[in-house]
Formats: sequence, structure tokens, C-alpha cells
Amino acid sequence: MSAPFKTIGLIGKPNHDGAALTLQRLYTFLQALGYEVFVEQRVGKQIAELPDSHILDVVALGERCDLAVVVGGDGNMLGAARVLARFDVAVIGVNRGNLGFLTDLDPDDFEAELEQVLSGKFVEEQRFLLEVEVFRHAELKSANLAVNEAVLHADKVAHMIEFEAFIDDQFVFSQRSDGLIVTTPTGSTAYSLSGGGPILTPELNAMALVPMFPHTLSSRPLVVDASKQVKLKLSPENTASLQVSCDSHVVLALLPGDEVVIKKAEKKLRLIHPESYSYYNVLRQKLNWGSRLY
Repeated sequence: MSAPFKTIGLIGKPNHDGAALTLQRLYTFLQALGYEVFVEQRVGKQIAELPDSHILDVVALGERCDLAVVVGGDGNMLGAARVLARFDVAVIGVNRGNLGFLTDLDPDDFEAELEQVLSGKFVEEQRFLLEVEVFRHAELKSANLAVNEAVLHADKVAHMIEFEAFIDDQFVFSQRSDGLIVTTPTGSTAYSLSGGGPILTPELNAMALVPMFPHTLSSRPLVVDASKQVKLKLSPENTASLQVSCDSHVVLALLPGDEVVIKKAEKKLRLIHPESYSYYNVLRQKLNWGSRLY
């Protein structure tokens, strides 16, 4: 059987000594195995003996590589994933962050598991993303992708806003609150979880709408089919500066009266795990759930 990956891209956490050491080890390890290796430009200069021709931006890595290895935390993985999902490139993470829900490999002992992955022994998941669009007077003003969540909020802390929510153009509710989180299953263990949202297992074709400090006791998280389209109509009476954030990294500015359309993106993220991976093991470890009783 031919090897599943031939060209590998390395993406890292900039200005982080631990990540730089891991990137150098990865580059040396993969070179010794005979792979063609490219490195993302923000960290390329940290790799010894790396030719300039093998330093590329993330888009070029997506175009050239079969596999991308992301060294850092979940935030680094999210930033890379929003770009790499546009290409048919598999992605695996080495954890140099805190929680590491998306980054499986141990930075101090990644070689054995990574070599197994490179030989074709891995688990692959297809994680969907959200496409977020902002319309003003029926004209598209801005758009971006989110792996974890799209969050409607004011630019000030604890500032109430008014909006209406529609699903496939059917009115669902109006709300006065600090905002709304629309999360994928991938993001259900992130910001949404802190806001009281449900955990959605990765294979679900679903997204959750989680109100942020609603001005009513009856407002609750709502899980809907991800094939539906969510539309948020902002009240013209809003006085605060509003925005919608994608994974807390990309911010799209809003004005009162704007409409935010959130739907499942066409492209998916190909997330690779070692064969030993178990989603429930990750939940148990990261959330400190109890161990087996018998």
C-alpha cells in the first residue's frame, strides 16, 4: 500500500520557545524519513538548514501539502483550520497549548505515534465549519469561516443588545441579551460550554444556539440541524457598536439593522488522530470527569 502522505507542512506557534523546539524536531524527524517538508513563514526562520524555497504562507501550504502538522494550542489549530479546510489537506496537532481538545500528539514524545499515522494507521474525522455572512440593506458586506463558533456581541462588556433569530426564514425568538453563540460540535467544548451550552459529539450534523446572559429566565440553548440556515436580524434600536466574532480571532463589524446569516460551509476540515484516539477519553481527561468504578 502506498503511503497516504508525501508532502508535509509544518505550522507553529510564533515566538514560543517550546513550539520552536518541537518544530525543529519535527522537521529533522520528517526529513530523515524522506518526506518533502514545507514550513509556514511565521516560524520558518526558526528551523535550521531549511531552504527559503520551503518557507510558504498557509494558503501555499494548503495547495502543496498532503498533511499539515500544527504545533501549538487549539487557537493555533483553529487559525490554520479556517484556511486549510479550503484544500483537501489532512491536519493533525501537536499540543503546545493548554487544554488541547484538537491537538493530540505529545510534544515530548510524538515520534512513534506520528510514524504510525504516516504509515496509514490513523482515525480521520470530517469536521464541518460555519460560514458567516453580514448583510446590510440586502448587500453582502463581509464574510468569514468559523471552526468553533460565531458569536454575536457588543464591543463593550455586559452591554445588552436586541435581535431576532430565524431558522430557514422561520421566526424562532426575539431576545434582549449580551449576545448569542452559534456553535459547531467542535466548538461545543469551548466558549459555548462556558456559557452553559450542550456538548455535541463530533459526528453530529448539528449546531447549538446558546444565549449569552438573556434578559429572561425562559431562554435556553437550542440544538438544530446543521443543514438549516440561522439568520440574526439586529434591531435598528441598538445603540452599541456590534460585531460577530469567528473563533474569537476574526471580527466582522455590524451596524444596527444588519442581518447575520450563519450556515454550514461546503468545505470540511480533515482532522487526523492516532489510532488510540477516543473522543470520550479526551472529554474525561480535559473536563476531569470521574474514572471507571468497576
